[in-house]
Amino acid sequence: MKIKFRECDWFDLWIWIEFSEFPSEREKQLVDELFNSWFLIGKLGGFNAGNLQVQDTGVDVSDLDYDHDAADDGMMSVMHNISDVEYEDGWARCWVDLGTSDAIALDILVNALQQFSQDHVQLEQVIVGGQNDNWKVES
Repeated sequence: MKIKFRECDWFDLWIWIEFSEFPSEREKQLVDELFNSWFLIGKLGGFNAGNLQVQDTGVDVSDLDYDHDAADDGMMSVMHNISDVEYEDGWARCWVDLGTSDAIALDILVNALQQFSQDHVQLEQVIVGGQNDNWKVES
């Protein structure tokens, strides 16, 4: 699966997915659930790279002394909006307003789509940002 990044507007971002084969209704439902789950985590502030205390601790997080004050002091990092996933021919697309989410949100989405491609239906490519010549966005 290829990953391409084009011009990215954090508040007006299209994500394009090209399938290797036309997806079944079940596979479309899984893609919908993936995007909805990703957005829910983002809407709740989960993509805040300024507060990665567990990640920064390393592998052994036993008895981690979580700093609640540090977690509360950071800037909000929330997604604002998302469209339904649309399908046309061998493509899917989704529009998102990433709001104040950090770029880690896109890493997590790409990781999930890579695993989806391995486990469910092969994806040819994911394009983040820009326009898709095969499927124009109406103004």
